[in-house]
Order: sequence, then structure tokens, then C-alpha cells
Amino acid sequence: MQSTLFELPASPEPDLWSFDWIVASISGGKDSQALLDLIVELADRAGVRHRLVAVHADLGEMEWEGVAALAAEHAAHYGIPFYLVSRTVEGESQSLLEQVEERGMWPDAARRYCTSDHKRGPIGRFITWLVNQTRAERGRDYRVRVLHVMGMRAQESPARAHRDPLRDDERNSSGTRYVLEWLILHRWTTEEVWERIAQAGTRIHPAYLAGMPRLSCVFCVLSSKSALVLAAQLNPELAERYAAVERRIGHRFRANLSMAQIIEEARQRPRVKVVEGWAG
Repeated sequence: MQSTLFELPASPEPDLWSFDWIVASISGGKDSQALLDLIVELADRAGVRHRLVAVHADLGEMEWEGVAALAAEHAAHYGIPFYLVSRTVEGESQSLLEQVEERGMWPDAARRYCTSDHKRGPIGRFITWLVNQTRAERGRDYRVRVLHVMGMRAQESPARAHRDPLRDDERNSSGTRYVLEWLILHRWTTEEVWERIAQAGTRIHPAYLAGMPRLSCVFCVLSSKSALVLAAQLNPELAERYAAVERRIGHRFRANLSMAQIIEEARQRPRVKVVEGWAG
């Protein structure tokens, strides 16, 4: 649909026609909803909607209930092919909690293996699959061009504010493919995101209605304390599973905050009404 409320980001806009594939990473959350609505509009304008696909990195029970199905619903709203990917080890799926127990430590701001192993890695392999499909059709000498569209915004954290909205993905680029990352909403505000969703008419996840400002992992190590307490109030059984892993490995969920403390506060205090933001 054509937008009348929004200006395009004040950053360089890639030539969509020059890419063989436009891969939209979607989480089922608000930013990916706005991202999807905008990239469909731009792809239609460029006449390349047939090159657009959506992919969701499935975190299983570590993410909010129904997220994968909601992401698929968002893609179906626009008639876009949808793919679900996840982490596998020797052909078997591995959840984040299983990996934490295997490593004996939780991820943190300096060691975000949750993101690298459960999101970037599976999506990178999906891009490789797309590239191989294209080269099988167009010849082994063809260098495939992929635009990877993501929804991180500068307003969310200082780290994200300093990211370049357009940057070469050197990890996934090679002699067989060129991959460009585009943070399509980088300069958007939260208010603009919600306005775009209202315009698009896609369904939001119930976690937002419960007060969560983001739809990342249910228990994100970078979350604010109030977000973690609310998450424990809404997901007590999963919180207990996290606490059990914490006890077994002898490593606190966060250096300054254990899952046991989060659970205790969730039990003692009334339902959290106001959630502080977090810098992820």
C-alpha cells in the first residue's frame, strides 16, 4: 500500500532492482511489522516484489508464545514467501537453554552468542541456500546480489544509533555472492513505527498489550529488570526452567541479577505496569 504519512529514511536508499533477492528478517515484533509494510511498498514501486522473501529465526520456547506463527501471518498478509530457520548442531535442533547449559555460561553484552548462533548464523545459511538456488539456475559464474533488510533502530540504544544504515555484510559476502545489510527503519521513532502498523492493519503480539516494549527473547540478558520481572510474571514455568539451568551451571543469569531473584520479585510484587527500556 502507498504511504502518505511517512518519509523514507534520511539515509541512502539501495537500488532494489539491482538485487536478485530482498531478504526481510522478521521477528513478529513491531519493528519487523513496520519494516515489512515499508519494504513491500518500495518493492512494489520498483517492480520487484517477486524477489522479496521473509525469514524468521525461530528461538522455540525461548521466544514469546505464538511468535513464529505471527511472523508467518505477517508475511502472508502481503503474499510473501515465508521461511523459518533455527540453530542446528550435527543435524539436530539446539535451543538456547541447551546451548547455555552446554557452555556453562549465559550470554552477555560482550558475548552475544544468542544473537550470532541463533539468529545471524541460521539466517546466513538461509541466504547461502538462496544463493545456491540462484546460481544453479543462472550458472556457477554468476555472482548473486542479496539485500538483507532488518529493523534495528537508532532510538533503541547508543550501539544501534552508531550503526551504519547501509553496510556490506562481509561475513556473508564472497566470490559467489554480495550481501548488503539495510537498516530500513534506522531513523524511525517508536511512534512512527506504531503509526505504520496501524496503517498496515497487521496484528500485534499480545506481549505488547501486557506492557512489554520489545518482542525479543522472553528473558533477554540485556532487558531492564522491570521487563524481566514482568516476563517472569507472564511466563512463570519458563522462568523456573531458566532458574534450574542457572543452578546446574553455577552461573548467574546476569552478573548483577540472578533468575532466582527475578522470580522472587515477580512473586512478591504486583503485576508490573511500567517497563523501563533497555539498551540492546
